[in-house]
This record gives sequence, C-alpha cells and structure tokens, in this order.
Amino acid sequence: MADAITIDEGDGVATERAGRWTYHWRAPTKPFFHPVATPAGHVLSRDGTTSHPWHHGLWFTVKFVNGENFWEEIEPFGTLHHSGAPAVAGTTLTGTVRWVRPDGTVVVEEQRELTHVDLAPDAYALDLHLELTARDDVELDRTPYVGWGGYSGLTYRGRDDLDATFLLDGDATRGRDAVTGDRGRWLDLSGLAGGDAGAPVGVAMLDAPGNPNHPTPWYGHTDGAVYGEEGRTNFLNAAFLWDGPLAVAAGDTLTFDHRVLVHDGIWDASRLETEYGAWLPRPS
Repeated sequence: MADAITIDEGDGVATERAGRWTYHWRAPTKPFFHPVATPAGHVLSRDGTTSHPWHHGLWFTVKFVNGENFWEEIEPFGTLHHSGAPAVAGTTLTGTVRWVRPDGTVVVEEQRELTHVDLAPDAYALDLHLELTARDDVELDRTPYVGWGGYSGLTYRGRDDLDATFLLDGDATRGRDAVTGDRGRWLDLSGLAGGDAGAPVGVAMLDAPGNPNHPTPWYGHTDGAVYGEEGRTNFLNAAFLWDGPLAVAAGDTLTFDHRVLVHDGIWDASRLETEYGAWLPRPS
C-alpha cells in the first residue's frame, strides 16, 4: 500500500494524502497539527490567538517540567523538537521528540507515533502513541485551577467562528459551556462551522485505560469570555495533571494513547460510545 502521509523536509511538515491535516514536525517551539479539517473539508483548528499565541491547533505538551515552562512561549521556556524528519510507513508516522530545557539540555526524550485511520465517510481518527522517558528525575506539574489553569497534555484549540459549540461527555450531558476536572473516557466538542454555512462538525478526544490518571480529568470551554476574546474559545484538554503533580524517575517512561475523532455532523453519546468501544489502543 502506498504511504498515506507525505513528508516535506523543505517546509518541515507532513500532510495526509487527502489534505485533511498537516503536521508541523519542525515547528520552532513544539510540533502540532494545523489545519485539521473534517472529511467534508471544514477546517476546525486554529493556530495562535492574540492572547494565546502558543495555542497551536492540536498539540501535546506539559505546563511545567521541574518548574520550567513548556507551555507558554514566554522567555525562558522549554521547547519540543523532532530529532529529524519522521519516518512514514503506510498510515503511520514515527519519530523521536526531544524536550529541550531553556538552557539547551534535554530533559525528556519521547518516542512519538501518529496513525491516520479512516473510519467512515463522515469521520476519521488520529491515533497518538507517546512514550515519554525522563532523562533526569522530573516532576510534571500544572498551574492549579483557579477559574483557569489545570491544563497539561493533549490539547485542541478550535476556530473562533465554530458557533453554537457545546461539550458532550460520557454522562450524555448536552449544552455545557465548560468542563472543569470531570473525569471520563472521552469528551466531544461540536457545533456549527460558521464560515461554512453552518455545517455541523465536531472533534472528540478519547483517553485509553493505560494512560496516567485514567479516566482523565477534562478541561474544556467554549465561551470566548474565558479569555476576554470575541468569538468562541473552543478549547479541549485531556488534563491528566489536574489533581496534582506527577513524579517520574530518571529512566522511567510514561505512555499515552489517545484517539482524536474528527467528524462531520453532530454526534450523540451513543455514537461516541460505539466509537470508543471499537477503538483498541495498544496495552500500556
């Protein structure tokens, strides 16, 4: 089978063959996906805002590693870099990502595997398998939630013109503007693509049983007032450090498996539960 992902070493990106997503593996601060589009072509992600320029579409990082900031891009801050162009085999991309401290030393070395999965005419998945090995004893931490905060881990920032957005969780609660620390196996953010004649669209994150602090606490919000912005925030985070820091000894490895569902249409809890049940993340 021909590779479904194309690597462009000149631009430092990887692109899915149908153009549904682009992965910036040579980004200056951290690798990220943008744009991320549904099968029908509606772009869901947003790269940077005036107030939060470090929000890059779909990405993974931690707020603090031994007290050093790997989230906000305000000097001094830590960065994540692929060691070279990722390898591609079929629908899977693999590579080594080094977590670099502000002084230039590597504190975490990560093995990253990204797989594109076509699910149905109205949906596909991005499967992320991450193995983070501590080079030194480290403490991973977050800013405690005080009306904001709590975030770390896999994160999505959506377009501000995704309108009428709401969060749907495993308790089948519709219409929530915010989720702050509720635990669950998945969380979906859906709404209308305002720039595309009100097309119904959504993105869901799934958390594997072997992940740290599974079922993960979720942090998500849709109301632009959270950041004092016009439009919608449309923020979704698998906040595995919500309840407190996590120590990792030198040489030990943390493993994460997530599935990100990108879909056309508004999905109900039954469809999302079915998709979760069909997902078979590797044992951790």
